[in-house]
Amino acid sequence: MMNVLLIEDNDDDAELARRAFERAGLSENVYTAHDGTQALDYLFGRGAFADNAASSSVQLILLDLNLPKTPGLHVLRQIRLNPATQQIPVVVLTVSRKEPDLLQSFTMGIVDYLIKPLDPDRFAQIYKKYVREKKS
Repeated sequence: MMNVLLIEDNDDDAELARRAFERAGLSENVYTAHDGTQALDYLFGRGAFADNAASSSVQLILLDLNLPKTPGLHVLRQIRLNPATQQIPVVVLTVSRKEPDLLQSFTMGIVDYLIKPLDPDRFAQIYKKYVREKKS
């Protein structure tokens, strides 16, 4: 079962995120989408994922706002508009607390943000708060 959807186009940042997942003991629970379109297709069972809508197994979404094809804010909007995904916690990945889109992201329902590169301890706190408590 997939627990975390990482939406990150930068291979270096995705690798650093994977290392943070591993240090938190979570590497087997992560799927990485490399652009916004792939993420939406994955969540909603479209395109290459037409036979597998994954939204029911995703328990946490880590979303980079600066994505190719479909921008991160559009991805967030689609997640929040769809009844199948609107309750999934979304955490924005950002390089700065001052990113202009961060405030807009909070108004669109993100639960938190992480500064890149990911701090494994901070990521583990967020994972425990939004994923593990749901399993209980």
